[in-house]
Formats: sequence, structure tokens, C-alpha cells
Amino acid sequence: MFDRKTVWITGASSGIGEAVAEEFAADGAKVILSARREPELERVKAALVSSGAQEKDILVLALDVTDEDAMKIAVQQVIEHFGAIDFLFNNAGISQRSLCIDTEMATYRKLFEVDVFGQIALTKLVLPHMIARGEGHIAVTASVAGKAGVKQRTGYCAAKHAVMGFFDALRAEVTGDGIKVTTITPGWISTNISKVALKGDGSEFGKMDAHIAGGMDVNLCARKIMSGIKRGKPEILVGGGLERTSVYLRRFFPRLLFRIVAKMKLV
Repeated sequence: MFDRKTVWITGASSGIGEAVAEEFAADGAKVILSARREPELERVKAALVSSGAQEKDILVLALDVTDEDAMKIAVQQVIEHFGAIDFLFNNAGISQRSLCIDTEMATYRKLFEVDVFGQIALTKLVLPHMIARGEGHIAVTASVAGKAGVKQRTGYCAAKHAVMGFFDALRAEVTGDGIKVTTITPGWISTNISKVALKGDGSEFGKMDAHIAGGMDVNLCARKIMSGIKRGKPEILVGGGLERTSVYLRRFFPRLLFRIVAKMKLV
């Protein structure tokens, strides 16, 4: 399905981004790896090449999604290098581990700059090229936190709710232009997301949550994401029973969900 297609993945230096890059490369795609940490991107590229990808088909492009000027240049670099962008996977993001009362407004703003405005900005830059071609696919890693709010994640949940709303609305706008939009809602996935999450003062949390440590294997998560994309699912829910159940409780039994999450210990 993705043989010789160009796939751009942000947040590709670890976690879901890295694992999804492996899936696309194995499917024959030409892959652009973006994140802030270039050495880690080079490590991911080396792993992809070692697994059978052609070196010429993997482009490392270090990028900070809060730098809009840099993103404009990056889009042109990708188009000049590969000729087109068939699939944009917005996966860059950070989480949070702090109570609202302890969280500085600067920290809330950083969460939104990275998790929301960064995804919107890059999408807006890529979208005209897809519209001009009459085809393309845009995906975003949202979260179950974009469906249900939990303690010590006020900013993260708010950001992921915003992501879900934006990309659901975008889907409605661009369907007639031949462009697909997929929202991906992972639950607890075993990555380093809690280690690099922000505390209230903006510093790193630096610890692994028990729920994250015991979460779904990231490679299994990536396979489920790829399966959903290939089946054309507009929204892909990935996670264990509790996370999946919370989505349905939020829709049909919200009071019950609110009681459950109020009692949960997540950190």
C-alpha cells in the first residue's frame, strides 16, 4: 500500500514515532524522520537500513515543531528531495504530570505549542501541496486523554481534546479534496512519555508511570496503527481494556467514568 510513497513522521526519534517508522519502511515507503534530537534520528535511520530499507529512501530532518519558520523550510526540503508528501504523520508531543494548582501558565502554553499548534502549523504547510495533487493522507497521534480527562494531566488532556476537535473538523473540510484524515487515540503504551513529561514548573518528570510501564508494547501499538490505516479507519483506538472502556463510558455513562477517574492513582 505504501510502496514508494513518501511518509513524513514527526516525533520519530523514539516511542510510537520510531515504531511506526519501522512499519512504513517495511511496507516499502520512503520515510522522513523528524524530531529535535538528530543523533537519535540517525540511530533510527541506521536501524531501518539494517532491517532492509534503502539508505536513499530514509531522510533525517531535525525539526522543532514550535519553530514555524524552520517548518516552512523543512516542507520545501522534503518536496525537493522526494517530490511529494503522500502521508504526514503528526506524532510530536509531550505529556504532563502535575496538579492544576501547581502548574504554571508557561507550562500550559508549552503543552499547547507542541501538542496543538505545532501539529496545526505543519499540517497547514503540507495541506496546499496535497490539495494541489488531489490526494494525500494526514494522521495525528491524539490520545485517550483526548476523550476523557484524568488527574495530573489537565494541560495534556486539554491539548489532546483540542487535537481531536481540530482534525475531526479538518476531515470534514478536505474529504472532497481527496485527502484522508486519521486520528489515533493510544491508551497506555510502553514508551518514555512519562519520563519526559512536564512537571508544573516545566521541568522533566523523569520517572516511569506504573500504567505506562505496564502498557501495550510499542511495536504492537504500531502494528495496530498500521492495520487501521490500511483499513481506512478515520479513528484508531489503541490500548488495553480499561482505556478502551473509558471511551465508551465517557459517551454513554459519563457520571460513572467521572467517579472512576477521581479515584484513580495515576502517578
